[in-house]
Amino acid sequence: MRKNLFLLVFLMLACVAAPAVATSTPEPTSMPTFTPAPHGRPFPQHVTYAPNSILPNHRTQEQLDDDVRAYYDYWKANYVAEAGTTSDGIMMYRVVLGKDEPTRSTTVSEGQGYGMVIMPIMAGYDPEAQVIFDGMWAFVDTHHSEIDPRLMDWNVPLEEGSASAFDGDADIAFGLLLADAQWGSDGRFNYKAEADNMIAGILESTIGPESHLPMLGDWVNVGEPQYNQFTPRSSDFILVNFRAFGKATNNDVWDDVVFQSQSLMADIQEQYSPETGLMPDFIVNGAPAPENFLEKVTDGAYNYNAGRVPWRVGTDALLHDDSLSRFLVQKISHWIEASAEGDPLRIRSGYELSGEPLPDSDYFTTFFVAPMGVAAMNDPAQQEWLNAVYDAVYDQHIDYYEDSIDLLCMMVMSGNFWSP
Repeated sequence: MRKNLFLLVFLMLACVAAPAVATSTPEPTSMPTFTPAPHGRPFPQHVTYAPNSILPNHRTQEQLDDDVRAYYDYWKANYVAEAGTTSDGIMMYRVVLGKDEPTRSTTVSEGQGYGMVIMPIMAGYDPEAQVIFDGMWAFVDTHHSEIDPRLMDWNVPLEEGSASAFDGDADIAFGLLLADAQWGSDGRFNYKAEADNMIAGILESTIGPESHLPMLGDWVNVGEPQYNQFTPRSSDFILVNFRAFGKATNNDVWDDVVFQSQSLMADIQEQYSPETGLMPDFIVNGAPAPENFLEKVTDGAYNYNAGRVPWRVGTDALLHDDSLSRFLVQKISHWIEASAEGDPLRIRSGYELSGEPLPDSDYFTTFFVAPMGVAAMNDPAQQEWLNAVYDAVYDQHIDYYEDSIDLLCMMVMSGNFWSP
């Protein structure tokens, strides 16, 4: 009882001594306001591709659009992550390298480029598209290459010295042009000015001054014997982007970058893959790279880099009605349909240029299948094959790399991919 009386007195005294609690609401922290811009080309677009192009015809246009929406929702939920805020309060976003650790903590410029292409195209469906795009660009703008700060550090948070990778920068710059076409450049960022600056960096630091071929990154010394202006990665022949860069900057050098890229691919097909049309991951002085040139023993084979070629080059044929791009991908497309006997599930995960499957390639991955759908769109005779390829990929999910390529290819296959 005495103890309880003591506690009661103590509480009463505490209440008397306590200062009055303010009843007014504190002023909110000032944050930058953002008003989304009107859409110039909202999803879906239903682009008219080159004459004699085809779409999957076993699904309606509405179903194709819904397939892209569903795949995008999955991709965004699994691979787009917040990455802190800038000093002026803009939330940054990054594309993660995988669903799980340790790759989830990593972002590569390649993935950031994919994200910055995807977001403007999905604007009109996703009301957050511009906010996320701006956050992706803000992330790029805080992770520069130490060699050419107009370009992005290819791997964040790799602790070694930062340098660029060509494909990531090429897609980031293309994404900025898409953003300018979609939202204009009068908002938080001047997308067009940022694109022009980045394109200038790409041209100066990563396009061979004599070869006019894409180099591996700004770390390449054009006069070095091993990595130079004549040692490109075949999947860096991103022809649609090159044409957009030329249009945006009124610089006809990009026409020659397209021509040199196409010519080198045609030479490879004629000399090293006359039956299959397959490209090697890396090319050295006009020939397939030797083993372990940069990444692995299969550097001279059709593997996890070159597997993007049918998508990249096939899209150029569709958007720009280019006969050489169409020829290049039709050669690959006709061979793979025959090799797989009309069943996309039989496509192996990597080949020698002769068409012989690589060792340990007897498994299915959508990465090697989806780009073949884009290639098949260039030949009406491959309608059934295109439908089968589409069915093999449109509702499948694996991880960041495969799913990002699948989504980008589905945008093309649904008739919704466009260039500024």
